[in-house]
Amino acid sequence: MLHKTQGIVLNHIKYGDTSLISTIYTSTFGRKTFLVQGVYKRKSRFHPSLFQPLTLLNLEIYLQPRRELQRIREIAVDNPFQYLPFDTTKSAIALFLSEILYKTLREEEANSQLFEYLYHAIQFLDMNTEGSANFHLVFLINLSRFLGFYPINNYSDTNCLFDSLNGRFIPYLNSNKSENDRLTSAWMHRLLASSFEGIASLSMNHQTRNDLLSLLIEFYRFHLDGLGVVKSHTVLQSVFEE
Repeated sequence: MLHKTQGIVLNHIKYGDTSLISTIYTSTFGRKTFLVQGVYKRKSRFHPSLFQPLTLLNLEIYLQPRRELQRIREIAVDNPFQYLPFDTTKSAIALFLSEILYKTLREEEANSQLFEYLYHAIQFLDMNTEGSANFHLVFLINLSRFLGFYPINNYSDTNCLFDSLNGRFIPYLNSNKSENDRLTSAWMHRLLASSFEGIASLSMNHQTRNDLLSLLIEFYRFHLDGLGVVKSHTVLQSVFEE
């Protein structure tokens, strides 16, 4: 059957000489994978740029429930990016987040609230002019709410060390953690109280930002089976060190 839906590109890989396989998170059907034939031919109807990380799309798709690879009839960009493809930091963040989403969004069913969160967050990343280097940190915190393991923000003078396994703050005393872990945990507390609109006020250096990112990835690994190695993690860290 033919269906219309919005979609967010999570991943694509080349298939043969002229085709690709793209995984797209759709507003109507959740995660779906599509075979797009002939996309690398000179006269292809679909340009490969349509399948870059986090591209927002309008789609007409053929769905056959028993097929692993679905097909696209029509495709167009929905709200074209103005800045993201041309900004090194934003492009690195988009690559990182698309990898995280590809590894975490597994459900083949609609989740309208999650889709709306992703859609508007990606638009914000594209258009925001200040604090973009902190965007992915707030994004991951908020995404964990939709994935079912949002942390408990019980931070206090006593409970000042973030416990990734249990998703809450625990006493620093009698732990084997360093003072740097304590400082990173204090920043985690600030992240839990932050929004996208406030990311410019999170004034941290690149080392603090990288420590927070490592803590968040550790937190995700504890709560998501099969996350594995996040390859774009090191690329993102290197961008912030420049």
